[in-house]
Amino acid sequence: MNEADDGSVDTPDRQRRRGIYLLPNLFTTATLFGGFYAIIASLRGEFVPAAMAIFAAMIADTLDGRVARLTNTQTDFGKEYDSLSDMVTFGLASGVVIYIYTLHALEGTIPYGGKLAWLGAFVYTACAALRLARFNVSTHLTGGKGYFFGLPSPSAAGVTAGFVWVCAAMDVSGESPLVAIVGFVLTIMAALLMISNVRFYSFKDLNLKERVPFIYIVAVVGLFVLVSFDPPKVAFAVFLTYAVSGPVITLARRRRKRLAT
Repeated sequence: MNEADDGSVDTPDRQRRRGIYLLPNLFTTATLFGGFYAIIASLRGEFVPAAMAIFAAMIADTLDGRVARLTNTQTDFGKEYDSLSDMVTFGLASGVVIYIYTLHALEGTIPYGGKLAWLGAFVYTACAALRLARFNVSTHLTGGKGYFFGLPSPSAAGVTAGFVWVCAAMDVSGESPLVAIVGFVLTIMAALLMISNVRFYSFKDLNLKERVPFIYIVAVVGLFVLVSFDPPKVAFAVFLTYAVSGPVITLARRRRKRLAT
């Protein structure tokens, strides 16, 4: 044991508290790397790898929190690092990728199309930042058990990056005016849903340590088989369906309340 600068004994426990936990932060770093690589790949015109990098980052982002909880290694540092990584990957990178792929083609297509293109990408990025900031400081803004308000930024990225992945994999030109308009609508929709008060199922009540019915395992196997047929289309369809599910759930709740009164 060594004596610390403040005169106290520098015990192993004290040294451990000064450091950070490596395992969960490795997954967070992988999330950040996915966003960085997506930007580089899109600048080189490699849009399929760019979109795939964002989806790979989603897997890493899902694992870092679960690993931290399972190993009891949650820290304030990890929380902030995760939030910053999400901002870069699911906010900035996703906005840049869809802008470079197709949004820029709005110029000359509609009035003020060039400005609308980069402003749309900026609005998406800004809404991702606002969504993450609100989530960090407003822990009371949950949508009830198993739900939260606003579309999660990874799911929003799943819509935009999924659209790019599908189009690029099918050799659909991002220069097409129709593709650019559809991409713009999806980008703005995802942006507004992130900062909305619409309820979305959080999946946080799923406990991986508890026993589950055998049918759940069969469903997971079926999902893997389905994804293997056409990963870009299936991934895009899943995230688009999830994004639409929020407004549908909210409208259904309001309708039930009106009928109850």
